[in-house]
This record gives sequence, C-alpha cells and structure tokens, in this order.
Amino acid sequence: MRAVLCDDYQGIDALRIGDVDLPAPGPGEVAIDVAAAGVNFADTLIVAGKYQEKPQTPFSPGFEIAGTVTAVGKGVSHVGVGERVMAILGKGGYAESAIAPGDAVFPIPETLDFVSAAGFPITYGTAHAALVWRAGLKAGETLVVHGAAGGVGLAAVEVGKALGAHVIATAGGPEKLEVARRHGADEAIDYREEDVRARIKALTDGAGADVVFDPVGGKVFEASLRSTAWCGRIVVIGFASGEVPSVPANILLVKNISVMGLYWGSYWKHAPDLLHKEFEALFRWYEAGSLHPHVSHTFALGDAQDAMRMLQSRKATGKVVLSIA
Repeated sequence: MRAVLCDDYQGIDALRIGDVDLPAPGPGEVAIDVAAAGVNFADTLIVAGKYQEKPQTPFSPGFEIAGTVTAVGKGVSHVGVGERVMAILGKGGYAESAIAPGDAVFPIPETLDFVSAAGFPITYGTAHAALVWRAGLKAGETLVVHGAAGGVGLAAVEVGKALGAHVIATAGGPEKLEVARRHGADEAIDYREEDVRARIKALTDGAGADVVFDPVGGKVFEASLRSTAWCGRIVVIGFASGEVPSVPANILLVKNISVMGLYWGSYWKHAPDLLHKEFEALFRWYEAGSLHPHVSHTFALGDAQDAMRMLQSRKATGKVVLSIA
C-alpha cells in the first residue's frame, strides 16, 4: 500500500510517498481501508520531532481517519468487516490502509461522508470535552470561542449552540468571522481590528463571559482573563499564537475564576469508555442537524505536504483533509 513516510525528524519537506506492507490486526486491533485522513497541527510537530511522542522511523503521520473495516483482531466485537467507521490513531493515518486500536474505532452515521468523518473526532471531541466535561457550560450562559474559524474553534461554536449558549466568536478577518456566523455564532469580534476585552464587555453589558474556549493563548488569553464574568471558566486548549501565557493568581482570586486545561487525547488513555459515550451524543446532535462539519480544503495523499503547509498558513477554515479513496 502507499503511505506518506517520515524517515527522519526533518519536518514536512523531508516526507516521501512509499510502499509499505500492512500487518494483520493483532488482538484488540482493527484494520481499516482508509478513505480519508484528517490533517492536524500535531502532524506537523510529530514529523519534526517536536511532539511529545517520537515513533520509531520510518512511520506515517496521521491521528484520525475514516474508512471501511477490512479485518478485526481477537477481542473486538463492537465493529465488523465492511462497517463504516472513524478512528483515532497514534500514527499511521496518512496511508491507504491503517491499523487502529479497537477502543478508538467508532461506527459513523450513514449520512456522514468519509471526508467529514475524518475531520470529526479530534475537533468535535475536544470541543465537547472542553465545554461539557471541563467547563460545565449551561444553557443561557455566554461562551467566547477564540480561533472560531479553525477546526476546533468552529466545532466549539456548534457545540456551544447545541448546549444553548450565547456564542461570541473571535477570529482574524471578516471572511473567517462570516464562517463562524454561518455555523451559529451570535456575535463576532475581529481580533486584528478590535479590542477583544472591550468588545466582550460591551456585548455582555459589562458582565463578561461565563466560559471562554481558548486554543490561541498569548494576548487573546490575557484579554479573556480580564473580561470573564464572576465565577467564569476559561478552558485552555492550546497556544496557536505561539505564546504560552502566565496567569495572575490575584485576578483568579478576586473574580472566583477557574482556569483549566484540556488535553482531549488523555481521555483515550485514562477513560476510553467516555469517548464512546461522547461520540454517541455528538452523533445524535449531528443527525438532529445541530452539527455541520466544515472541510475547507481536501488534498490527495500524494499532496500531503501541501495539506500540512496549508494548515500551518492558517488560511484554512474548519478542517483540512486528505481524500485517499
């Protein structure tokens, strides 16, 4: 089978297409004919040796896929050969076939196409876990979503609306803000042109945001901290700005603010059963018409380097996906 291969940790430019053999699934594993693979920022890190894990080379990057089950290992009973699924991997998604851990393989609705499904697990899983498990977002509360036109940000806008929140989206530029509006944002702030702190205050009549979803960090986090409501909650998802902010503890104390982190991948290790329940809930919302996965760019497997560069450029909205079938 064809696969994108990383022979050493020299980054995107050093990747190549090669032919490799696919091993049979072992106990607890599932073999999948890959139709599409999601492209994530972590993929750009792992091929450069900057991710928290360093697989033995050569390896294929790719953390999320969608396709058809071709074989199952001993002990796997929740999916069968021929079933349409999405899966989360530690590596190996940029390939025509892949082996996935059985507990990270999820049947998908018939109405969910493979390209959309390949970009579904990490974005919607992260958004749901952050807003439901960590922040406890309630109907009627005000949610601020930073980076709202990106994959995880756009998912957070939709999940926030599904939970009944009033959603304020921030992004860079009118085109990205329009994407956020189309996916349910009630208000929009252009952080390139507007004072984020002042606008959040104005849009909430001075009360501030109840919950902030922040995959950006840096100055955006600082503005959020100073425009959060009493007993507000900020969920830190990542640092797309490149700046890891410090938290002045005195502000947390005075306003009873909670700042919490969310590394969604850790649930796969510590509480995999939660993920199955999570996707059951998310698929119910999808089938009810509350979620609309958005893929702005698709690339062929042989153009994986261009796909990763597109993601790095921050010109994409929603997800970037490799269409392999």
